[in-house]
Amino acid sequence: MKSNTDSLAVNSLRVLSANMITKAKSGHPGICLGSAPILHTLFTRHLNVYAKESNWANRDRFVLSAGHGSALLYSLLHLSGFNISMEDLANFRQKGSLTPGHPEFGHTPGVEVTTGPLGQGIATSVGFAVGGKYLAERFNKKDLEIFNFKNYCLCGDGDLQEGLVMEACSLAGHLKLNNLILLYDSNDIQLDGPVEMATSDNIKLKFEAMNWSYLKVEDGNDIEAINKAIIKANESLKPTIIEIKTIIGYGASKAGTNSIHGKPLTEDELKELKNNLDYNYPDFTLPKEVKDLYLKDVYLRSEKKYLEFINNLDKYKNEYPSDYDVLKEYLEHKLYNYKNIPSYIDPISTRKVAGQVLSNMSEINKFILAGSADLASSSMIKGNDGNYGPNNYLGRNINYGVREHAMASIVNGITLMGLYGVSGGFFVFSDYMKDSIREAALMGIPSLFIFSHDTVCVGEDGPTHEPVEQLAGLRAVPNLNVVRPSDAKETTYAMLEAFKDNNYPTVITTSRQDLPVLEETNYEGFKKGGYVCYEPKTEIEYILISCGSELNLAIMAAKELEKEGKAVRVVSMPSQFIFLKQSKEYQESILPKNVVKRLAIEMGSTQPWYRFANNVLGIDSFGKSMPIKEIYEEYGFTIKHIKNLINQL
Repeated sequence: MKSNTDSLAVNSLRVLSANMITKAKSGHPGICLGSAPILHTLFTRHLNVYAKESNWANRDRFVLSAGHGSALLYSLLHLSGFNISMEDLANFRQKGSLTPGHPEFGHTPGVEVTTGPLGQGIATSVGFAVGGKYLAERFNKKDLEIFNFKNYCLCGDGDLQEGLVMEACSLAGHLKLNNLILLYDSNDIQLDGPVEMATSDNIKLKFEAMNWSYLKVEDGNDIEAINKAIIKANESLKPTIIEIKTIIGYGASKAGTNSIHGKPLTEDELKELKNNLDYNYPDFTLPKEVKDLYLKDVYLRSEKKYLEFINNLDKYKNEYPSDYDVLKEYLEHKLYNYKNIPSYIDPISTRKVAGQVLSNMSEINKFILAGSADLASSSMIKGNDGNYGPNNYLGRNINYGVREHAMASIVNGITLMGLYGVSGGFFVFSDYMKDSIREAALMGIPSLFIFSHDTVCVGEDGPTHEPVEQLAGLRAVPNLNVVRPSDAKETTYAMLEAFKDNNYPTVITTSRQDLPVLEETNYEGFKKGGYVCYEPKTEIEYILISCGSELNLAIMAAKELEKEGKAVRVVSMPSQFIFLKQSKEYQESILPKNVVKRLAIEMGSTQPWYRFANNVLGIDSFGKSMPIKEIYEEYGFTIKHIKNLINQL
């Protein structure tokens, strides 16, 4: 039953959040004032999050997809016992604060996902749900459940207009992820005005058509109705969306209008808000009864769930020792020693190598979940143990369908679960996934994105399918390791490095065409991002820098030039990102400053290479449709042309 303390707590959240935003002179009060009852109900009646052990494996996950409502989230986390002080709240959006403008994973205690770009939180929550189903199926017993956590996500009208969300929710419904509950703060207002000016979608019919359960709460201030809806959602056999009708900016003078969305209240408006809510407590303080409520109904209630989990682990260890050993590998995030990795002698496409190595690694590491965007037969990226779905949640191959953007976000969710998320697709379509890849880099998580068909050597498919600028674009993303291996050996190395305990995601690009296995490539050099793979017998005059399918061409050209008396070093640089992490001394040893006659060679945009060479043989135009045998001549990727370029230096 709703109590006076519940009402006081909701208004405390509203005023505290508004205070934070007004003091910062920046933020979004509308959602904080409107959706406070929703999240108060969730946190105090349902959500199992224990601040003292914030990363325990069976905690519920809450994601604020509408990340602009961060002030409300921080207020809730503070009340729930997380290490966020009132001073931190007062420093909202300030330099060095624990409370940045949008939630940041790894920065603020209790934040599960970096959110802000609308829709990302929903799609990543689908990844949480995928991982949760796998873990439950893998470890739960009829008499002993280890994993039964729920995934809750709060979104607004804007989230549901993103194409990403429709991709993700379509897949979630197909997979019957009933451990996912979407709380829809439905206030009919977005930044530019009423929602009706942008869409006339029927959300109920739309989600039911995607195999979701739909519930509606008519009054967003009715805590009991919200509570009952969440209880019902937890009983569903499908994922559930609960549409909760709210008033944006509830209690403020501009409530119900778009002007309250992202504009801080003035001091006078803040006073009016307090009067309207009959709230008379000093700024940046909380009533004792509200603190006591959260201590009892969030911290202590969740502590009981945590201790129950620990107790269950002890029982599991005694009753199911072999399964416990595997469970321990997950809980401790074991790094595996991959054995029997395939080796290669004959020419082979690097996409085939990536697929074969992934399958081999997945036999050892049971926590790899992989899948492609309807391209497994072309990208060669496929998970083991059959297709993941309602009839086989132990299947580790996820058929993402033609849903590239959702695939990348779901991979991030899987990775955030402590599993190993891997996706496959064509490199040119990485553009569809860019924002999600960027999110992985921002969060510093080791998601793995593998792309085949990495150059214009796609050939007959033409410019729509031939990547040119994609390598440059992804290499420009901070904290993203873009790897372009040159042969089967470097591809194997790339896979092994990607599955280490990295604090960055990895993109590996692979070839459609067969490539020779090069004698000159080696693991020790590869691990440094760039290394000498061919050295002349006399003092260096020239340096060729390359990667991918063009490295062999560079080596052959160097050997031909050597016959003409030119001393040419060849540098393999599969990862500019890793190379630039090496010491200045190492970088100088590979690319000595006194050797200025350098040529970089890559079938893509020339831009990234000018930091290493003054001359670049690349492609700065869209590709053309033609057989692959004609492409090298068309774009000048021949020994003859490289020799001419060297002779002009």
